[in-house]
Amino acid sequence: MSTTFPHSSRARPLRSGYRRLATAAVAGVMLATTVACGDDSDDGVVRLRFAWWGNNERAAATEEVIAAFEEANPGIEVEGETADFNAYFERLATQIASGEGPDIITLGGAYPAEYGGRGALLDLETVSDHLNMEQLDPAALRAGYFHDTQFGVPTGVNTYALVADPTVFEQAGVPLPDDNTWTWDDFLQIATQISENTPDGVYGVADFMRTDLLDLYARQRGESLYTEDGGLGISEQTLGEVWEIMIALRDAGATPPASVTAELMTQTAPEQSLIGRGLAGMQFGWSSQLAAYRNASGRPLVLLRPPGESEFEQPGMWLQASQIYTINARTEHPEEAARFVDFLVNSVEAGRIIGTDRGIPANPQVREAIASGLNEHQQVEAEFIERVASQVGSPLIIGPAGSADTWRTLDRLHTEVLFDRMTIEDAVEQFFSEVEAAIAQ
Repeated sequence: MSTTFPHSSRARPLRSGYRRLATAAVAGVMLATTVACGDDSDDGVVRLRFAWWGNNERAAATEEVIAAFEEANPGIEVEGETADFNAYFERLATQIASGEGPDIITLGGAYPAEYGGRGALLDLETVSDHLNMEQLDPAALRAGYFHDTQFGVPTGVNTYALVADPTVFEQAGVPLPDDNTWTWDDFLQIATQISENTPDGVYGVADFMRTDLLDLYARQRGESLYTEDGGLGISEQTLGEVWEIMIALRDAGATPPASVTAELMTQTAPEQSLIGRGLAGMQFGWSSQLAAYRNASGRPLVLLRPPGESEFEQPGMWLQASQIYTINARTEHPEEAARFVDFLVNSVEAGRIIGTDRGIPANPQVREAIASGLNEHQQVEAEFIERVASQVGSPLIIGPAGSADTWRTLDRLHTEVLFDRMTIEDAVEQFFSEVEAAIAQ
C-alpha cells in the first residue's frame, strides 16, 4: 500500500472513500473526558495501540516489526489496528472525538494539520529524548511540521508518478515513451492508441482525476493546488483543462466509461485496480505502490515521469513523506510511544522488514543499510526515486485545515461530469465554491 499519501487528499493508489473530518468530530477531542489509548493491567506491562491502513502484505510486515520491537523492549506490548483506506479515517475520526484514539496514529496529507491544530496530536519535541529526528531527511520531516510544531515524522519518501505496463504497450504495438521529453499531447495520443489496439476492456490509462494530479498539472504551470497562505492556488482555467482532458479520453475510449470509473472509486486494493488486473497501459499513482501493483498484476511494471515535466514552466513532480507517524496527545505513555516510532523510522531491523512499502526510508543510514537486501520491485522504486530526485520541483504546499475533504468534493463532481449530468464549467465553479468554503472555516 502507499503510501503514498497524497498531500491534502488521499493516497489514490488505494482509491479510498472516507467520511469527512467533520469539525465537530475532530473538535470533540477537546471535550472528550476519557483516555483510552494504551491499556495497562496489573502485570506492569505497558500496552500501546498502533493504527495504520493497508493491505494484507503491509499488515504482515507490520506485525513482524511489532514483534521485533517487543522483543527488544520487554515490558511494552503493541496492538496493531488496521483497516483498508475506505474505513480507516472513518473509524479514526470517531475514536479521536470520543477520546478512544490509538496511541500511535498513521496519518498523511492535511490530516496532521487538521488533528494537530485541534489538540489531538502530541508535540514530538516533548519526547525528543526517546525519538531521534536529527537523522531524518529535512524535506520529508517538514511534512509533519504544522502550526510551528513537529506533530509527525515521515515513514519514508516517495513521489507521484506514472505506473506503466510494458506488456500492454507491447500488445498494442506502442513503444514506451521517453519520459524526459514527452508532452501531454503525446500522452493523450499514446493512451488512445493503446485502447484502439487492445481488446475491449483494456484501456490506455485509468481515470486520473485526483487532487494529486491537479497539483502536478498546476505546478507544471507555475501554480499549485493550494497557496502558502491557505487558499486555493489552482486557476479555474487549469482545473477546466484537466477536466477537458478527462472527457476527451473518456470519449476516445482511452479511459473507461463513467460506470466503470465510478465503480473503481469504491475499490481500494491494488488487485482491484485496472493496472493491477492487466487492464490498463498506464495509471497514475505513488512510487511506493509499485511493488503492490507488480504483485497484483504479476507483470514487470515500470515507473515513468508524468507527461509535461519538461514542457512547461517547471517540473510538477515533488518528493514527499509517504505517510506520517504521529502520537496521540492523550496517550498515557508518550515516552513508550515515542520509542516505538523511533524504532519504526530509525531501526535498520525495522527498515529491512518494511522495505519500501511505506516509501524509501527517510533515514539515510537505514536506506543505505537495506539497499542490498531490497527485492527487485523495491530496487526499481529506489532507482526511480534516485533518478528523479534532482529533477523534481519545489516542496509541495500542504493543504490547509479544511482541505482533507477536497478529494471527496472532486470525486463527487467528477462523477457528475463523467455521466454528463454537469458541465465542466459548472463543476469548476462548484469546486471552487465548496473548497473555498471548507478551507475558510
